[in-house]
Amino acid sequence: TKADVLFHLKTKGSPETKRLTDPQTSVTEAKKPSVAPQVHSKPTQSFQFLDIENSNMRRVIARRLTESKTKIPHQYLTRYCNIDNLLNLRKKLIESYNTKLSVNDFIIKSVALALNEVPEANVILDPATQNVSRCKTIDISVAVAIEGGLITPIIKNANLKGLVRIGEEMKDLATRARANQLKPEEFQGGSFTISNLGMFGITEFSAVINPPQCGIMAVGGSIEKIEWDETKNSPKVSNLMSVTISSDARALDNEVVAKFCDSFSSYLFEPQRLIL
Repeated sequence: TKADVLFHLKTKGSPETKRLTDPQTSVTEAKKPSVAPQVHSKPTQSFQFLDIENSNMRRVIARRLTESKTKIPHQYLTRYCNIDNLLNLRKKLIESYNTKLSVNDFIIKSVALALNEVPEANVILDPATQNVSRCKTIDISVAVAIEGGLITPIIKNANLKGLVRIGEEMKDLATRARANQLKPEEFQGGSFTISNLGMFGITEFSAVINPPQCGIMAVGGSIEKIEWDETKNSPKVSNLMSVTISSDARALDNEVVAKFCDSFSSYLFEPQRLIL
């Protein structure tokens, strides 16, 4: 067209037209966009950190947990237990008798009585012979956090002790544990362990078995959930507490652990049986 011819005459010989129409200039080169030079920023200061040497306790904990997780076939069962009645009974006991019972005291006694009903779960395993031994006494190890690590003082013959005595012993053991004043026989041994993180806002977790024991209960905090009240035929809000059992598959079948969980849960649901 006439417009194209006039445009060509006006732009003829310009550097841009010459470059585009030069047969030695590739299309790729003609269309190549300009690239801004890359600038690598240098850190204004070097990264700083502090090396903290592990204590002997931390080394022992690391070694034992590694051995447990690598050599023991862990299996896990989780259950939510209704603790409405337990909380109500605890409140009444505190108001009527001025007793300072914790939820953990009820849990310890419930575990002990459940092990008494299901003795197949109250066992230890010899790592050398791989033989399972049923414990004659029910000794409950309870995990206590101390500076630099964790220790598990033992409530011995817990099934034969009342809630108040369990609470008093647990308070004394925990206090002396944090002061590094426990005797070896007060934290070495035990037939079953409880680790409770509910007071820290943890709702559910799993724990590592403490050999030669074959079971450990991880207790989470209670949460409110809507359930169906069969007696009133209507929904209700219940406080449910999660417990996860880690068990050694070499010594305990899931059926045995399930029976133990049933028994434990029944004591929490009917806590008056704990004070009889």
